[in-house]
Amino acid sequence: MTETPIIEYELLREGIKQNNIRIIDVRREDDYKVGHIKNSVNLPLAKLLNDDSVENIAKIAGELGISDNTPVVVYDDTFGALSSRVVWALQYIGHNDVKLLSVTFSQWKELGLDITTKVPEIEKSTHSIKIQSDIMATADYLEKVKDKKNVVIIDNRERLNFLEQHIPGAINIPYRTLATDGQIIRTKESMRSLLKNRGISEDAEIITYCGSVGTLSGLAYYALKSIGVPNVKLYVHSFKEWKNLEKPIDKQENASYWDLSAE
Repeated sequence: MTETPIIEYELLREGIKQNNIRIIDVRREDDYKVGHIKNSVNLPLAKLLNDDSVENIAKIAGELGISDNTPVVVYDDTFGALSSRVVWALQYIGHNDVKLLSVTFSQWKELGLDITTKVPEIEKSTHSIKIQSDIMATADYLEKVKDKKNVVIIDNRERLNFLEQHIPGAINIPYRTLATDGQIIRTKESMRSLLKNRGISEDAEIITYCGSVGTLSGLAYYALKSIGVPNVKLYVHSFKEWKNLEKPIDKQENASYWDLSAE
């Protein structure tokens, strides 16, 4: 991964003028047709999730004109969760130069930045597969390491979902606490303060998960990477798979009103 997983909107605006960045809009096709950031191509997240094998991810990348060295920026209109999942998928197959846009599409428009309905021509390419296994956690891996002292498991679902049931030992940091005004992710200082307040060391191995497909926890993954946390893994198939596999589950007994607090 490059030095930071986030690109500020001012830098993207300048990059668009150079026309050397592949910009991916992961909203629904109908929304894309109404208007999108100039030069962006459409990849509805559902298309990737229908088959998220590494072979299909590489195929999709090639169809979008993305080769191994193509600079890529991804955006959505859903607080960065959907775009995070796409960025992670590209990183997983070995694509290094891929970043999240710091703002959503709605925020881009509110800033008065250019949008268009023109669909760019795509020159198809090919993309290799160099699996980055160190950024993914499987259910078996998570079960094996969850009780280790240097491992932290973060549940990024809503607080009530966490209280009802969660992976044993998990700490709840709801996805809504990751954003800041006008940006999909907190400032670095604020993010570090959040971890410190929750007693989480940046030197720990941190595994994030959410409800089912790794979108909310994907956002958390990149919030952690934005401050340079070196060892972060995404449990892609998350709590839905964990339950289906009948892995151990905890719940918080006798939760009080204050237990619903996000922080």
